[in-house]
Amino acid sequence: MPVIRQENWLRLAAAGLFAAMAWPVYRWVWQEWWHNDYYSHGPLVLLIAAGLIWRLWPVSPPTSPADRYGGWLLTAAAGLYVWFYLSKAFYLAALSSILVLAGLLWLFGGLNLLRRLAFPLLLLALTVPLPIVERLTLPLALWTGVSSGAVANWFGAGVSITGVAVTLPNANLTIGAQCSGINSMLSLLTITLLAAFLFQGPRWGRLALVAVAVPLAALGNMFRVVSLLTVARHYGIDAAFHFYHDYSGPIFFVLALLLLVPLLRVFQCKTVRPGIF
Repeated sequence: MPVIRQENWLRLAAAGLFAAMAWPVYRWVWQEWWHNDYYSHGPLVLLIAAGLIWRLWPVSPPTSPADRYGGWLLTAAAGLYVWFYLSKAFYLAALSSILVLAGLLWLFGGLNLLRRLAFPLLLLALTVPLPIVERLTLPLALWTGVSSGAVANWFGAGVSITGVAVTLPNANLTIGAQCSGINSMLSLLTITLLAAFLFQGPRWGRLALVAVAVPLAALGNMFRVVSLLTVARHYGIDAAFHFYHDYSGPIFFVLALLLLVPLLRVFQCKTVRPGIF
């Protein structure tokens, strides 16, 4: 029967303590994933991060002695976690728990292991629901209304835009939070980050790939609203919002994803990172 060394017992105890400590906050995160439409992609990103950790974990378990710098990070992150949890700032507590996990990896596995798993930890941070996201929906909806109205008028739709109120010759509409495009921005940002990690290339190319995510999602959402206004103008409200509306979002998101293929070539990110697949 194999003997479990003392260091491994300490690692197991630390992992169990971390799970017990983080459980209340991650229960809140899980509920947000299921009730907050902006973070419905959270469970999928969690699975991707877990898969990357499994693939990137070294074949030989880390055997280096405890690193005191990791202990300092662990202590500071644990203090922040307790402070934010008691203050009911659960999103900050969730982010602090990821720092706690980073401190554990650094303490028991060394700095090289932390560097190796830094990207999956970043993906985990992207799944934490942030209140600023909901605050961005109104300015994004206003921008979408003004820009899509201007483009639609260029095609002769006869659209009048006042704030989020849209007036067509045959209907009055309101551009709501669902038309802000924040969902597609968050999803596309996550996908471009994943692509920048999975594909090797110059640093400027991978940074540029991530940088285009937000404007690409904004433009895709704008043209989606333009198409909705055009359909509403020529075929009526029922055709636009009882049929076309439900299919236009996925269609334009897929088109934005397809644009990433030529962008990978433009930014010279062509080779898949070895050891992932």
